[in-house]
Amino acid sequence: MLSGRAIEGIGNRLVTRVLYIEDNDDSVYMLKLRFELLESFEILVAENGETGCSMALSEQPDIIIMDLDLPVVDGWETTRRLKSNPATKAIPIIALSAHALSDSREKALAVGCDEFEMKPIDFEQLIKKVQLLANRRPINEDTGTAAASR
Repeated sequence: MLSGRAIEGIGNRLVTRVLYIEDNDDSVYMLKLRFELLESFEILVAENGETGCSMALSEQPDIIIMDLDLPVVDGWETTRRLKSNPATKAIPIIALSAHALSDSREKALAVGCDEFEMKPIDFEQLIKKVQLLANRRPINEDTGTAAASR
């Protein structure tokens, strides 16, 4: 498995590790397929917030894309946990929601999400946000990987 922002193959292309926390198999399949076609992304998947927290801690992805309506631990609480943990608080989070409530974006940003996207996902818009946020993380000069704030 590649580490965050690892050098990959010919051309020294950077790989962005994305943790996608989503319980809907169709959504996972479609988004994962779209990202993998770009060849500069490694997609990790967690099916609920509890698993997502564990994977964020162990895998240290460059960015997290998270559905807010999750089983076990919802996206709101998952974000609170990730942002309160010194080992994961610097990882940017893009929240996804199918609920078109006018205050969903504000609530997501208030709990610690860095961005918000409505479902169905506009992939071009999402990829721009992923690239912007993932590239904003500080790089650990010793390892060449995105560093978690400690």
